[in-house]
Amino acid sequence: MMWLVSLIAGTVFGAGLTISGMVNPQKILNFLDFAAIPTGGWDPTLAVVFASAVGVMALTYLFLGRISSPVIGRNFFLPTRRDIDIPLVAGSVIFGIGWGLAGICPGPAIAALSIAKVHLADFAIFVGALALGIILRMMTRARAPASISRVGARA
Repeated sequence: MMWLVSLIAGTVFGAGLTISGMVNPQKILNFLDFAAIPTGGWDPTLAVVFASAVGVMALTYLFLGRISSPVIGRNFFLPTRRDIDIPLVAGSVIFGIGWGLAGICPGPAIAALSIAKVHLADFAIFVGALALGIILRMMTRARAPASISRVGARA
């Protein structure tokens, strides 16, 4: 059952990215081009997508405290660490530089694989490198990260 829920959630997420145009790297680069604001070339669509995501998560956290366990699954996985350390900052900077240069991040790249006609090879290389990085990270980590706790476990 969990695989079906994951498939549906991933499909809805990918559809949202596609409908909003976030699978188009040029749309992202147009958002990051603040110099184009006076000429009308700046595209605020990404800000709307971010605001929508923040709104959904705010509602989720609001209701999270009112239920003891998830409807599907055994427990919630919530972050427990609140400190800002060097690996967090370094990872954020690397991600931001890559995103700003390429105009694409992991979610839209995976969604774009199903619709890309022009830059399919670029997206495939990106997703392949992403998968390799994930595999290498998993191989170097022997246990689950200490920054995630299980809350609301079912008996």
